[in-house]
Amino acid sequence: MRNQPSNDREMKEAVFYTMDDFARIRKVDAHTHINTHNTRLVNFAKSNNMGLLSINVDVPEYPSLEQQQEFTTGQLKANPEHFAYIASFRIQDVEEPGWVEKTIAGIEEAFTRGAIGAKVWKNIGMEYKDKTGDFVMVDDPRLDPVFDFIARKNKTLLGHLGEPKNCWLPVEEMTVANDKEYFTHHPEYHMYLHPEYPSYQKQIESRDHMLEKHPDMRFVGAHLASLEWSVDEIAERLDRFPNLAVDLAERISHLQYQAVNDHDKVRDFFIKYQDRILYATDICVDDAMPLETVEANAYTIWINHWKFFVTDELMEAPEVSDKFHGLHLPTEVIDKLYTTNFKKWYPQQDAINL
Repeated sequence: MRNQPSNDREMKEAVFYTMDDFARIRKVDAHTHINTHNTRLVNFAKSNNMGLLSINVDVPEYPSLEQQQEFTTGQLKANPEHFAYIASFRIQDVEEPGWVEKTIAGIEEAFTRGAIGAKVWKNIGMEYKDKTGDFVMVDDPRLDPVFDFIARKNKTLLGHLGEPKNCWLPVEEMTVANDKEYFTHHPEYHMYLHPEYPSYQKQIESRDHMLEKHPDMRFVGAHLASLEWSVDEIAERLDRFPNLAVDLAERISHLQYQAVNDHDKVRDFFIKYQDRILYATDICVDDAMPLETVEANAYTIWINHWKFFVTDELMEAPEVSDKFHGLHLPTEVIDKLYTTNFKKWYPQQDAINL
């Protein structure tokens, strides 16, 4: 049998969940987008002992940030013990007088209404330019007062900065199918087609510099901090920045891809950094989506991820071309991945009290 503890003592002491434990064990999906007042998905998650953290984000095809705020505060009111949300802000007017004060006031209002953190998105570094024509990067000094405010409020900054390294490759050379699909349908973010934009390395360096400037601010790097292609790279940043954690949203396939040939390295990564990783999916729902389909899709994603983390079975995933074994992580690690780390990195007393 694969993926067993490496010594006799650990073998005797380790305890493992099974597939039958999925609905029984408390869990949080720490990265979703609930852009609707309809509570059906939240209630479905609740029936599976799953709390949801919804992320407001300044995505062009999403409802406005104001509308997202109304959706998420409404969901919070309806299900305060199974739902939490992250606010966001715009930087289009970063050069205008009063932008800092206006932005901080907006974030403070969101905190007052229940937001447990704030998010920055990849439009910082990949879209917005200032009046000189330079891209606004996340380590831009003009953003520092906002980050300082978030830290003073003891809130968490969530950051989707940069993209998977695949983004800088031709589609046919990308490692996982979900990246091939996304960048085929979003050529505006496919950096291989835009060599004039900041490089992958520039995106990572800017984020790292921002962390160096704000060592007292809790930061969760969404999507494995855009270092999804290498657990060694993620580990290096976790070692360097004690204020950094990562969520798994829409990047578990990259870990499965690495597990094809480096299974033990991926498993060892989860065990060593078990206090720094949050389970997350990036599931989205809005009023245009058939809710039955959303529920079925969510359950399929959740149960397949559970299988990857708790069993040692030989598995397949549509995003990965080869088979791989599950990680068979001990219950202690699973509990941190799914619940404890959420409470640690978003430490609001009333947030998702399963």
